[in-house]
Amino acid sequence: MTVMDKIGTTILFSEMRPGAAWEDRFNTWYHEDHIPVRMVLDGWQGVQRYKARGDDDYLVVYDLASPAALKTPEYDVVKTRPSAETNWMLQNVTNFTRFIGAELGRHGDVEAAIGAPVIFAALFNVPEADCEEFDAWMTQDHVPLLLQCPQWLAVRRFKLPVAEPVPYTRLSLHYLSSDAALTSPERDRARSTEWRKRMTRHDWFNTGRARAFDAFGSRYHAVR
Repeated sequence: MTVMDKIGTTILFSEMRPGAAWEDRFNTWYHEDHIPVRMVLDGWQGVQRYKARGDDDYLVVYDLASPAALKTPEYDVVKTRPSAETNWMLQNVTNFTRFIGAELGRHGDVEAAIGAPVIFAALFNVPEADCEEFDAWMTQDHVPLLLQCPQWLAVRRFKLPVAEPVPYTRLSLHYLSSDAALTSPERDRARSTEWRKRMTRHDWFNTGRARAFDAFGSRYHAVR
């Protein structure tokens, strides 16, 4: 663990799907353009890319010290004066999402787990009136049971002040040492509690989105 591995309180979570004919070009652009121009900016601490299971989507999760990293003059230049290749990619990728997450809490040793080979991302559009109930269920019931699984390393919970194109309001990132955690007895217990059964009375709970991703490439750290 180095000082560059310190994990801040904000993330940028974004998915994209390249065309099959130019997938290699997409990955080259990500590693040689998209990531390097950000990792030199103040407040950008680290980044890991992932590949979705079951389809051709890619995910990137940037770790930021705070929301201020997205408001610097230097980042504004990156956003408003993109390279020609960036322009082409953004015009041609599909399944684009962009979520800004403000951390609500972390459970387990997140800094040790940040390089986990598998993450499980769960998104819910929780109405403001139900946020207190949802957060209590997560912290008091669901997450503690998940973390009893040895392969369930850590969990980070976020509210989403920016969510495009779907207005989700809550995101949880689960860091797993193996996908065996997803079929573990501990997860089965976490999904069968009385509290969780009560949560299913909400339509928004039943229309949440959850999927697993495998780490793609090495983790990048800030370059100062």
